[in-house]
Amino acid sequence: MRTVIVGASRFGIATARELTDDGHEVVIVDTDEAKLEQLADQLDCGFIHGDGTLPSVLRDAFGDHADSLVLLTNEDDVNILAALVGRSIGFERVIPQIVRAELLSVCDELELNDVITPHSTVARSIVQALKDKSDTSVDLRLHKGIRVVGYAITAAHDGQTVGELDLPAASRVIARAHGEEESLVDDETRLAEGDHLIVAVATEAVDALEKALAQDTDQ
Repeated sequence: MRTVIVGASRFGIATARELTDDGHEVVIVDTDEAKLEQLADQLDCGFIHGDGTLPSVLRDAFGDHADSLVLLTNEDDVNILAALVGRSIGFERVIPQIVRAELLSVCDELELNDVITPHSTVARSIVQALKDKSDTSVDLRLHKGIRVVGYAITAAHDGQTVGELDLPAASRVIARAHGEEESLVDDETRLAEGDHLIVAVATEAVDALEKALAQDTDQ
């Protein structure tokens, strides 16, 4: 299988790595030439420096044949435009990543049926996993080196915002659940005792994360 990925984002790089590790051919397209040069030492795939919304660039990436075009930039509008251009060129399958929920109806109107909604999909899955378990922790392995863990917020962090938590650099807070309420978070989200916090973390930083979230005001 030959796949073209537009966007050397973290998600794009992780997807490329999974595909190449599985023996598939991958081409990454991105406007950041320096980033592509760095990735050339890390990934066994092709690289094209250019704007993935331009027909000339996608034709170059398509070559003689490509099975799919996956749009994983961090900009929804870029992903949608590149998907439409890719479809006109002849990619058998186009899969854009869409973060903003209000754009999903636009994708429906444009008949972009294969849509990735990573934030909401992962958050719903993790929150449901938390609710289904009797303890306060969940551990899911997304791909090599990355885990998703859940912790209950204690009195030590009651009233703090997500941005005020002293978490390791190799971690990202994804969502929280409290009772029947669940939501994605940002740095300004204020936490309360009893919240369940869901965090993506590099495997090597799990111990540091546990220590940070287990801190007690009496310590």
